[in-house]
Amino acid sequence: MKSIATLLALAAAAGSASAFSAGRSAAAPLRSPALPRAPVDAAALRPSSSALGMSAFDPIKEPVQSYVDIWTPLFAQAKEAGLAPDFLLHWGHGAAMATVLLTMGTIGAYMGWQIRLGNGNEVTALTLGETIREAHPKIIFGALFFFLLGGQGGLVLLATQGGSILESPHAITAAIAVGMMLVQAALPKLFATENGQLARDAHAYLGSATMVALFAHLATGIKLGLSF
Repeated sequence: MKSIATLLALAAAAGSASAFSAGRSAAAPLRSPALPRAPVDAAALRPSSSALGMSAFDPIKEPVQSYVDIWTPLFAQAKEAGLAPDFLLHWGHGAAMATVLLTMGTIGAYMGWQIRLGNGNEVTALTLGETIREAHPKIIFGALFFFLLGGQGGLVLLATQGGSILESPHAITAAIAVGMMLVQAALPKLFATENGQLARDAHAYLGSATMVALFAHLATGIKLGLSF
């Protein structure tokens, strides 16, 4: 009887220990396996050039769009009448502005450096009887005039083809290049002042930087033309 009582006591103790262990297991919270974190696309967090263009031009976009809307019906009618083929509407602006840049722009920049190098009083075939010093500002101002006029045409032609104006890198580079040309136009006013040499240096080097900006504008224009 004593041995039977001993066995029953051991069985009871084992059962209590098992129940206690099960109770702890039930009380322990279940942990889900850690899920891998998705990689963050840094490029997606950066504003696109289109978004930058929209924010930069927001204050003027509405009035510019109203101005463009005056002319788009005329070009649309010319297209429907067969007077303005699609190829001309698509690449006409680019061809005209590239011609101005590669002729008047590059010749004007060349003349500017000739003046800086001391050759401003020479007369060449490019100056049409004038000295380089006399011809340089006329050619550059002519290029600026055609850029400003052609820029309006580019906006109208883009809108005629269903594009959104002032929302591309091409618009941004246009604003930068024209702004630099306007600064260039003002610098000669300082040539005769006590800071004249500094103004001449700035005019020469900013002029070269302006040409870089204009060729960047040409590159963004080609990219825009090929995008649709």
